[in-house]
Amino acid sequence: MLDLPAEGTPTVPPVQRVAVVGAGPSGVYAAQSLVDRSPDVLVDVLDRLPCPYGLVRYGVAPDHKKIKSLQGTLRAVLEHPRVRFLGNVAVGPGEGQVTPRWLRDRYRAVVYCVGAASDRRLDIPGEDLPGSFSATDFVAWYSAHPDAVARRFPLGAADAVVIGVGNVAVDVARILVRGAAELGGTDMPQGPLDALAAGGVTTVHMVGRRGPSQAKFTTNELRELGTLTEAEAVVHEEEMVLDPGYRDAGGLPSAARRNLAALRGWLETPPGGAPHRIELRFFLRPVELLAGPDGAVRAVRFERTAPDGRGGVHGTGRFEEIPAGLVLRSVGYRGVALPGLPFDDRTGTVPHEQGRVLRDGVPAPGEYVAGWIKRGPTGVIGTNRPCAKETVVSVLADLAATAPDGPSGEDPLAELRTLGLRPVDWQGWKRVESAEQALGLSLGRATVKIPDWDGLLRAADGASAHNGPAHGASADDGPAHGVQDRLPPLGA
Repeated sequence: MLDLPAEGTPTVPPVQRVAVVGAGPSGVYAAQSLVDRSPDVLVDVLDRLPCPYGLVRYGVAPDHKKIKSLQGTLRAVLEHPRVRFLGNVAVGPGEGQVTPRWLRDRYRAVVYCVGAASDRRLDIPGEDLPGSFSATDFVAWYSAHPDAVARRFPLGAADAVVIGVGNVAVDVARILVRGAAELGGTDMPQGPLDALAAGGVTTVHMVGRRGPSQAKFTTNELRELGTLTEAEAVVHEEEMVLDPGYRDAGGLPSAARRNLAALRGWLETPPGGAPHRIELRFFLRPVELLAGPDGAVRAVRFERTAPDGRGGVHGTGRFEEIPAGLVLRSVGYRGVALPGLPFDDRTGTVPHEQGRVLRDGVPAPGEYVAGWIKRGPTGVIGTNRPCAKETVVSVLADLAATAPDGPSGEDPLAELRTLGLRPVDWQGWKRVESAEQALGLSLGRATVKIPDWDGLLRAADGASAHNGPAHGASADDGPAHGVQDRLPPLGA
């Protein structure tokens, strides 16, 4: 349900076009807040992908249907009569892209909600050995991100090491040991489903450098590992150590207490003979990835750590090797600089003040940020809502205080097409949804995601996702989003 307009929100001149770059949760929440708080704003939500929903589509594990159901909430916003989705529109300096300057010249305001597209590195020897990947890459592959369709992972390895103890680490560990019967009812693309089903991973070692009370996973995610039918979760009693000089002494946070209760429950559960194991290891800091005779990773060398009394750890000078033919690092996301916008490389964010982009410390007229590119990759999906609202308050205050001086009332969509871009509108996205339902039916499954760029664009054009003519239909096919009767249509 859309929020009611906030009382006291500044009014803006009629028919103000605002661009939101990024169709993930932060971008959609920004669009929602804009149309809720001003009846005179039209919002174009641009995304370089042909599909909306960002990490909800491409970052949430396919077996987490409750979280993925958030797409319904985001969908309601994108179907609002004053919001228009334009996929397959990339922002950048390259051919076939539009620049921030181009956007600024055509919209009264531009809100960048581009997330954190990269991942943090370990910066240790051997990190780039064959067989070593970021968990981000693995998630993109099994979630059908079109940039990841060609990736291959050594799933024949008996041992996999996941470095990190957050929710993404839990997700990839769980997916590695789930069988085809459990994943076949999801929308996972067929290629990854077949590869995982044929894989030989029997043990997943999920490793953290600190102790169990500092782990970042949520209790619900953690408990799920103890309910898997094809795998058993294991912890080592000697690693269930608390830091006596940190928060542990004054009482653990409730989330940490719940996590510890779940972990200790596994100590009391006798082995059940499941074909797979997930071993949660603590107080181990990765120092090197070791190569085998073939040049690919064969093991990870860790240094044993111990609590330092302040919530951190220190090295002990003792080392341990854990075998691994597949290594997935899951130590956090990181923002990527967008050419044409300022960027703080230290924090991986765009400098801002209440969402206003700062250039040389001064707010840049008409440029704003929200979401992870604004605050860093912190919080849960719902955290993006108040973050977006803060930015939108700045946007509307600035629109109310300044007269239009640049962008005309003309629709930028026509110019996008004259530039040779092929925007995918909402009708195109609905054709993709229909094609994915048909693909699932043909495979004897539910909806199955189309994993490649060509298939997505064929489907958006109304052709077969795999057999029809490439890009044969026009984006004009199907009605464009209209607006309320008292406002001119977006195409006017």
